[in-house]
Amino acid sequence: MNSEKENFQQKFDIPKSLFYRFSQFVGFLLGARFFIAVLLTFALYVSTFFLFNQDENFRKFVFDFKVHGIIFCTVLTIFAGGIINQFYDFEKDHIVKPFRTRLQSFIKQKYFLYVYLFLSIISLGVAGLISYRVFLFFVVYQFFMWFYSHKLSRMLIINNLTFVSLTLYPFFGMMVYYETFSKKVLLMAVFLFLILLCIDIVKDTLTKSVDKAFGYTTIPNYFKNKNTRIILVSLLMITMGVSMKLILRTGISGFMAYYFTTGLFVFILCIYLLLNHTRRNNFITLNILRMWIFIGIIAMLMNGLEGKL
Repeated sequence: MNSEKENFQQKFDIPKSLFYRFSQFVGFLLGARFFIAVLLTFALYVSTFFLFNQDENFRKFVFDFKVHGIIFCTVLTIFAGGIINQFYDFEKDHIVKPFRTRLQSFIKQKYFLYVYLFLSIISLGVAGLISYRVFLFFVVYQFFMWFYSHKLSRMLIINNLTFVSLTLYPFFGMMVYYETFSKKVLLMAVFLFLILLCIDIVKDTLTKSVDKAFGYTTIPNYFKNKNTRIILVSLLMITMGVSMKLILRTGISGFMAYYFTTGLFVFILCIYLLLNHTRRNNFITLNILRMWIFIGIIAMLMNGLEGKL
């Protein structure tokens, strides 16, 4: 391992101390899934203000410290969840993500665990200051984050459903906090759930052999390629149906209407790529769906700004 670090350092001609500190920093960010947490934080703020929060003006929202506290606890929990997940998946990631694990190797695993405990305790401490209901909400969230990494990530179908549910859990919390229950919000939640489920299954097709070697029972391993394609195509067709219902039955307008309409063609492209099964096409499909979620966040932001101005 030391020779790998030295070769990596010599290749880029970086001073030893600077290289070591920088590698530790980047390794920690990747281990905590910092960039995913940043994206989810952005999505939480956008959805909270423009979707769940129907009545408050911007000034009142800015000074609603309870909401900021909940989002802060969510971010810490996501950091902690990323750390504990990479702790359990370290051997698998060493093959699937060699560059990332090489950077993470500059930090001993015990320090990741220390940070995991620290972030979890801070998150629960802040949640307890907000209210006991928020505290219980994050106790459940953190428990399932750990249980997913420890056990559920290896179980057929449950792994995918749990991963997607944990991703959407903070948004569900905000929906309950603002008591925003409507047909439009429900359909948008189903739409996002289906896309995230497709992303997770497609991701599993790219790590099929490694998952099998390390005992992860995934849909591509259990149902094989043909049936996995049928499942993915079916999910995308259902997603298209949800999109059409959003367009025709909920009165959605503006940028979000354009987003869901254009999404029909995006999903048709994804179906075409999946039916022409190659590893490259699956990789392209995965990134198209990920990008489409990001575009959806931007569309919601633009739609909200248009409505508030």
